[in-house]
Amino acid sequence: MEFNIALLKGDGIGPEIVDSAVSVLEKIGEKFGHKFNFTPYLIGGCAIDAVGKPLPEETVEGCLKSDSVLLGAVGGPKWDSLPGDIRPEKALLGIRAAMELFTNLRPAKLYSALKEACPLREDLVSKGFDIMIVRELTGGIYFGERGYRQGKYGLEAYDTECYSETEIRRIAKVACETAMKRGKKVISIDKANVLESSRLWRKVVHEVAEDYPEVTVTDMLVDNAAMQLVRNPQQFDVAVTSNMFGDILSDEASQLTGSIGMLASASLGETKRGLYEPIHGSAPDIAGQNKANPIATILSAAMMLRYSFDLTAEADAIEKAVDLVLDSGLRTADLVGDSDTKPLSTTEMTAAVLERI
Repeated sequence: MEFNIALLKGDGIGPEIVDSAVSVLEKIGEKFGHKFNFTPYLIGGCAIDAVGKPLPEETVEGCLKSDSVLLGAVGGPKWDSLPGDIRPEKALLGIRAAMELFTNLRPAKLYSALKEACPLREDLVSKGFDIMIVRELTGGIYFGERGYRQGKYGLEAYDTECYSETEIRRIAKVACETAMKRGKKVISIDKANVLESSRLWRKVVHEVAEDYPEVTVTDMLVDNAAMQLVRNPQQFDVAVTSNMFGDILSDEASQLTGSIGMLASASLGETKRGLYEPIHGSAPDIAGQNKANPIATILSAAMMLRYSFDLTAEADAIEKAVDLVLDSGLRTADLVGDSDTKPLSTTEMTAAVLERI
């Protein structure tokens, strides 16, 4: 099979980690008989330097013509003094909007080899955990009506949580379809004991679940979910929730894994085309020094294979290779901690993954 992938390397360590992921995809192509065509486009600070804007039209057009998009990172102190509407980070919102991406898939997996880095007690994570948070990305309180008005105590500000049946239905469908590729269990997180928007959320999620009889769907209030993530993270397989709740809970879950350098993500819409990126930033302090951990970007590429291209065996091969690398005790600088382990460079870690595919 042949696929066209747009590369948005971006700023800081972005080019280094994207190059690592490209090497892994090329290896997968050789092993499984696929061809991946890569086309680079400008985004973020490097785009500002080159053409004066963080998201050039050519980049948008290229992404829309591609089968999927792999993003590194954007931003850095060089561009911090620019106005908000032309800062590098503005490009992220722009490309997500242009690609009509309404779902964010954010996995949080504790690798057995990294259990000591988890802040939870060993008895709570002895069996590890593998959570996929499915966050609604373009609705809810972040996009609702907002403003200022005179209230009972004078000037007050307001933000409105609003969800339509259509928005809930499509994110619930993504959650169920994601669960079908995993443990076939969905926990829908809401605040239905207080919020009308959550009551509609709960109703629609269960309507959608009727089309997926193999998937078990249960409900959990968001405050309880926040507690359960640190009390018993192993109970979660797929968790689906609103924009604001997902924003908060996915950050909480990410801290349980021990290193942000291990975490991938995917943003998806109605089509198979998605935007895949590590959740860490551009790390300008180590840019160009061959020190960055490429694993999050490599795992983002694996997510692309799984969710956009339906290449399950190929995605499994990458994820298994990462497991083997970690089990062998190999670490980049961010994973070494206080141990005497000699850290691998970006290229050395990439080579180690390639060797095990």
